[in-house]
Amino acid sequence: MAGQTRTVVVDKIASIAQACGLSHEIRVATSDIPCEEGVVLVVEILNSKSTYNQIELTSGRMAKMSRGDVMVGALGHRQALFGYSGHIPEKVEVGDVMQVLNIGGVLGVCDSVNPDKGKPFDCRVIGCVLQFPFLGERIGVPAKAGHRRLDLQATLDTHDVPVVALAGTCMEAGKTAAACAIVSRMRHRGLAVHAFKATGVSLRRDILAMEDSGARRSMIFTDLGIVTTTAASGPALTRTMMTEMTQGRPDVVVFELGDGLLGAYGVEAILAAPDIRRALSAVILSANDPVAAWGGVKLLRERFEIEPCAVTGPATDNAVGVKIIEEQMNVRAVNAMTSGAVLGDHIIESLGLAARATGASPE
Repeated sequence: MAGQTRTVVVDKIASIAQACGLSHEIRVATSDIPCEEGVVLVVEILNSKSTYNQIELTSGRMAKMSRGDVMVGALGHRQALFGYSGHIPEKVEVGDVMQVLNIGGVLGVCDSVNPDKGKPFDCRVIGCVLQFPFLGERIGVPAKAGHRRLDLQATLDTHDVPVVALAGTCMEAGKTAAACAIVSRMRHRGLAVHAFKATGVSLRRDILAMEDSGARRSMIFTDLGIVTTTAASGPALTRTMMTEMTQGRPDVVVFELGDGLLGAYGVEAILAAPDIRRALSAVILSANDPVAAWGGVKLLRERFEIEPCAVTGPATDNAVGVKIIEEQMNVRAVNAMTSGAVLGDHIIESLGLAARATGASPE
């Protein structure tokens, strides 16, 4: 990359840049900065915050950020119901001010603020991170998020491995908690489980939680260079990760569809794709309340022709919600937090994997 360069020492490297393998001393370009999704930037934080004031590091740890911190993040957009929304600017130059849109390190221009999160971190652009992929070459290339680029024409092959999807009525409906409960129970019963996250905004904590629960392998859309999923990228991402995660023939693959059935991150496009829908062995719905559960079940059945295997989430926090869902929607309702083993056993039975499970017997 031609233009001016300098060396910068950074304080924090956000998880969005994990694939870049960066050290804390980084060479950056200070001119001719490309402005597109995934381009990795070094920025200086301009303000301090008392809420939503942490960043997820490449290690998976959370670190508090303060005014003056020098951070590595990547350009992207976000449209979050319970967070910040923002877009990629038309151009990027050193000295430009933008905002940190999520705790994974997504950088863009904030359009809308959720009152619970307060105002976002403002940050000033220092430069574009350079990588030097060719031995002996002293000319760097702009670093981008992800291990490789997404093939939008990717085909789907599940290698005859059962695939379980978790969809939600919205953000924060308990999808990850349910996924972890299912993975944990399957692992305790001796099944080999792989896991991935198909949609959302770059943040690794959900797949790290699935690994902590027993998933042998995991993957997230950021690994394919996508910072924030959309209807255009969602189906190809899902096909790619379903194909990759079923290689090696695990007993089952579990994946989370971030955001909700109605949202901007591509869940609708994924569930509307006939080849993906045929490959789903079970779909679990996470819902915040009985009305959301009713609407989610109705959407799955009528719009996508999918019969949910179970409903979980805050709507099942007590016996009242469970009874309403089971009686009015004729779907099994199980709380993942209090009855995770029961939920996992139900999925195992529904998939026909009980005979293969060699660990703890159903409770």
